[in-house]
Amino acid sequence: MELLIMISACNGGSANKITAVLPYFPYSRQSKKKSHRGAITARMLANLLGVAGVKHVITVDLHASQMQGFFKCPVDNLHAEPLIARWIRHNVPNWKEAVVVSKNAGGTKRVTSLADALKLNFGMVTTEKNRKGTNMTSSMIMHQLDNLDRQPVLETTREPPTARPSTPPAAPGRAARIRTDAHGSPQFSSAPRSHPRSMEDRPTTPTQSKPGDGSVDDDEENDAEYDDRRAHEVTHGRLVQGHIVDDDYPSPAASTVSGSVQGDDPMTMSHASSFFAPEPHALGGSGDAAPESDEEDEVLKDPKVEHMITLVGDVKNRAVFIVDDMIDKPNSWIAAAETVVKKGRAKKVYCMATHGVFGGDSLDQLQACECIDTILVTNSFPIPEDQAKRCPKLVVLDLSFLLAEAIRRNHYGESISPLYQHILD
Repeated sequence: MELLIMISACNGGSANKITAVLPYFPYSRQSKKKSHRGAITARMLANLLGVAGVKHVITVDLHASQMQGFFKCPVDNLHAEPLIARWIRHNVPNWKEAVVVSKNAGGTKRVTSLADALKLNFGMVTTEKNRKGTNMTSSMIMHQLDNLDRQPVLETTREPPTARPSTPPAAPGRAARIRTDAHGSPQFSSAPRSHPRSMEDRPTTPTQSKPGDGSVDDDEENDAEYDDRRAHEVTHGRLVQGHIVDDDYPSPAASTVSGSVQGDDPMTMSHASSFFAPEPHALGGSGDAAPESDEEDEVLKDPKVEHMITLVGDVKNRAVFIVDDMIDKPNSWIAAAETVVKKGRAKKVYCMATHGVFGGDSLDQLQACECIDTILVTNSFPIPEDQAKRCPKLVVLDLSFLLAEAIRRNHYGESISPLYQHILD
């Protein structure tokens, strides 16, 4: 509102051109509908600026680059990535061996951009609900209902039991296989085949390969050359209340189910309603309006829900740069840091973002996390001095030169493109 009042005052003073400089664009997360009756607040703010008389907008790292289409005037969306990359080259030892990691799937584009600028490897951390124990009640309900439906049919269509053969039949395929020993007596094996081209399944007579098919020897050579290094780069972990737990930690979903299962009618159980009315997606199943990955912090702290967190990438004995556009709530950052340290065995963790919003006591929680070594943000959003002094891990980069140069180039009609380039120094 104060910005709109200032713009109106400039219009009243017959200003030739009004440029709004917004280092942190407010309500940038509300760039799309989150519910059926939700408002697109970022678009509304863009309309207000346009109606007030703004002719040019300069901002830094919009949450979604598509938000530039909300404005009817030119928008310069500057990037703090060159400043962050320069700080990494000057302050991180052995930064060429580091790995850039995204804490959610939505930030992979930003992470790959920084990784390409520094010529580093990149990884990703994804989080999803662990539904291993949540469907237990649902399966019991359907099992009991299925028995109720089939019970009369089984009573009316009983058949006399038939005698089982003394020798088990040899089922084709993987069920059973017949082998002969040295004396010629048959032997039955019901174990599944471990490999489609094992020594047991090879024919005794040589087979001729077709002209278009590869030979068995070529396939075996390809199998010998197979390297499962990529499979080892995927690490899974259990996440309970936003923290990594051991594999033997009791599951909250299992305890909830065990406490709710009784000998009564299964339809009266507490999980019955959630089974017959599963979790709805916003706008009738559309994933566009569902909560974003950066808004899952409240879900991670739910004590009744267990999450499965997956780390893709090799971070062992390396420094890790967890990168996103803003730091608001700490839960997803702490979960990603604990994953790369406790599961991936990373040596050092740097949490990097352009906007340090730090809602509530998030900065204190990040400071208390033992897996986080450095918190790097810019001064696009004001941070109270007393709060910054309590956090020795906090490092704040200055955007004043970047914004001043953008204003100067815009005023004299010069190109803004050099501000997006990485300068090696």
